[in-house]
Amino acid sequence: MLAGGLFVAAVPVFLIATNTRLVINAPFLYSYGFDAYDIPSVTGISRSELLSAGKQIRDYFNNDEEFLDVRVVQNDVSLSLYTEREVLHMKDVKGLVRGVYAVQWLTGLYLLGYAAGGLYFGRRAFLPQLGRRLAVGGAVTLGLAALAGVGALAGFDRLFLAFHLVSFSNDLWQLDPRRHYLLAMFPQGFFLDATIWIAVATIVEALLLAALPFALRWGRSRMRRDNAAAMITRPQGA
Repeated sequence: MLAGGLFVAAVPVFLIATNTRLVINAPFLYSYGFDAYDIPSVTGISRSELLSAGKQIRDYFNNDEEFLDVRVVQNDVSLSLYTEREVLHMKDVKGLVRGVYAVQWLTGLYLLGYAAGGLYFGRRAFLPQLGRRLAVGGAVTLGLAALAGVGALAGFDRLFLAFHLVSFSNDLWQLDPRRHYLLAMFPQGFFLDATIWIAVATIVEALLLAALPFALRWGRSRMRRDNAAAMITRPQGA
C-alpha cells in the first residue's frame, strides 16, 4: 500500500522535474526569450553573442565548474559578462538545477523499479493495477498543474518572489537590470514563459496517463471482439 502511494506521488514529481530539465536545456527557450523581450536592444549585445551566452549557461548547468564565466565579444574584444554577485548567484542556481536533476533520477528510478518489480512478481495480472496507479498519478498531476497555473496567472509576481525567498538563503538574487546583465538578459517574463511551457507539457503528459485505463479497456475490448469475429468466420475443422 505504501509503495503504491509513493508510486502515485512520484508521478507528478517526475513529470515536473523532467519537463523542467528539458526546458532549462532547450536552446529554443533562450532564442525565443531574447527575441520576445528584445534583449539585444536592452543589453546592447548582439543576438549571436546572446545565444552564445545562453549556451555557456546551459553548459555550466551540466558541467563540473564551480563558477560561471560567460564571455561575449564586443568590438572584437572578449569580455566577461557577469559581476561577482551574479556569478555567486548562478552558483546557487546551479545547485537548484542539480537538485532538480537528482529528483528526476530518483523518482524515475523508483517508478521504473516499482513497475519492474510488480511485473516480475505479478506478471500480467499486475498490468491493470499499474495502469490505475499511473492514471491516478496523472490525475494528481493535473490537479497540481491546474493550481500552479491559476496561481501563476493570478499573481506570478508574488509566486516568483516567494520562490526566491524560499529557495535562496541570501540576497544575491536581488539584482539591478541597469547594472547586471543577468537580470537584463532574463526578465521576469522569460521565467513566466518557461513556467507556462513546463505546465503545458506536464498537463499533456498527465492527460495521457489519466486516459491510460480507458485506452487499455478499449484495447482489450477490441481484441475480444476481433477474436470472437475470427472464431465465427473460421471454417469448421480448421
